[in-house]
Amino acid sequence: MSNGKRRFSDRRDAKLCRDVMGMNQICIDLKPKRALSELYINQKVDVTNLVKYINEYKEKLSKEEKITYFHAFAMAIGKVIYNRPLLNRFVSNRHVYEHNDISLSFVMKVGFNDKSEEIMVIMPIEKDDNIFSLSKKISSKVNKVRKKGDTGEGANDAIQIISKLPNLIRIPIVGIFKFLDRHGWLPEFLVKDNLYYSSMLISNIGTLKCGGIYHNVTDFGTCSGIITIGEIKEQIEKINGKNVTKYYCEFGVTIDERIADGFYFIKSIHLLQYILSNPELLEARADEKIEIK
Repeated sequence: MSNGKRRFSDRRDAKLCRDVMGMNQICIDLKPKRALSELYINQKVDVTNLVKYINEYKEKLSKEEKITYFHAFAMAIGKVIYNRPLLNRFVSNRHVYEHNDISLSFVMKVGFNDKSEEIMVIMPIEKDDNIFSLSKKISSKVNKVRKKGDTGEGANDAIQIISKLPNLIRIPIVGIFKFLDRHGWLPEFLVKDNLYYSSMLISNIGTLKCGGIYHNVTDFGTCSGIITIGEIKEQIEKINGKNVTKYYCEFGVTIDERIADGFYFIKSIHLLQYILSNPELLEARADEKIEIK
C-alpha cells in the first residue's frame, strides 16, 4: 500500500480497486464465477534470440549458476505483470482487488517418477529481481525440496492431512475453507505456498514434449490466470532465399476476462514476445518500464 495504511475495504493480501470500468463490473455481475469467465489465448512465440542467449550463458556460468528456459520465461512473465498491472488483479466476492505483491506459482515433483509427491511453490518476484537473482531463488527452492525430500509447509502440509480424512469430515471442512476464501479470511497457514494465492500460475509442460495446452482456472484463491509453456521446437524457414533456423514456443494462456479486456491481454502477449526477442532485458530490474510500439 502506498501510504502504509490498510483501508477497511482492503484484504490482508490485496487492496480494493476503485477504477473498475463499467463493462467489467457488469461482466462480474453476469458471470460471478472465475471458472465461467475464462479467456483462452494460444500463441506461438519466436524464441530464437532467447535460445541463443541461453546457449551463450551455458558457456559462461557454472552448473550451479545455470539459467534455464523456465527461469527465463518466469522472469519475462514477471516483467510483463509489472508493466501490465491489471494482470495482477483478481475478483473475489464480486469485488476487484490488486495483489500487494507479484508472485508466480508452480507445481513441482519431489522425485522423477509417477508416484512421487507434488508440492506447490510460490515464487515472489521482487522489484529488483532479474534473471540471475530469480534463477538462484528457483534453483535453491527446487534443490532443497529434492535433496531433503521436503514436501513443503503451509498449504502443502494441510493438504497432506486433510486429504486423508473421510468424506464425512473432509467435505464440510473444505466447504468452510471455500467460504473463508471468498471473504478473504482464509488463515495464513492455508495461504502459504498455496499456488491459488499468486499473481499467475505457470506450468512448464515443454519438458514433457507437449505444446501450450488449455488449463482451467479455479474459483478458489486469488490467481486470475494460468500460463502453460510448451516445447521449444526448431523450424527451418526460407528468408531472402536462404534457409534460416528459427525456434518457437507455444504458450497457452487462460485468464479471467473480468480483470481487463481482450485488447489489454493481447498487448500483454505482444510485450512478452518483445521481451523474449530481446532477452538482455531479462538482466534489468523486474519493474523496469518497457515501451513498445
